[in-house]
Amino acid sequence: MLLRIKQWARAIRRDVHALYLAARDRRTPWYAKAFALVIAAYALSPIDLIPDFIPVLGYLDELILLPLAIWLTVRMVPAGVMAEHRATALATQECPVSRGAAAAIVVLWLAAAAMLIRWLWPDAAN
Repeated sequence: MLLRIKQWARAIRRDVHALYLAARDRRTPWYAKAFALVIAAYALSPIDLIPDFIPVLGYLDELILLPLAIWLTVRMVPAGVMAEHRATALATQECPVSRGAAAAIVVLWLAAAAMLIRWLWPDAAN
C-alpha cells in the first residue's frame, strides 16, 4: 500500500512538471496552456487554497482537488504531446534543482511581505 502511494505521488510530481512543459509547447491548445500553467503554479506554490493548519480540511486540496485538476488538465493536452513531456519530466527528475529560481521566489516573497507591512503599518517605514 505504501509503495502504491509513493508511486502515485511520483506520478503526480512528474505530471505537474510535464504540464508545465506542455503549457510552453505550441502544439498545446490555448485553453489547456492556461489551465496547465495555473495548475503547475498552484502545485509548486507554497500558498494553498485551504491552509494546511486547518484540521482535516487543510490537506483536502492536496489530496482531492489538486489530483483532480491535474487529471482534467492532462485530458486537455493532446496525448502525443503529453507522452513526450512526461518522458522529459521523468528524465529531468534526477537533475539538480534550480537555485536561481528558488532565489527569485524568495525575493518575490520578501517583496510581497515588505509591501504588506508597508500597507498595514505605513508609519513603521519612517
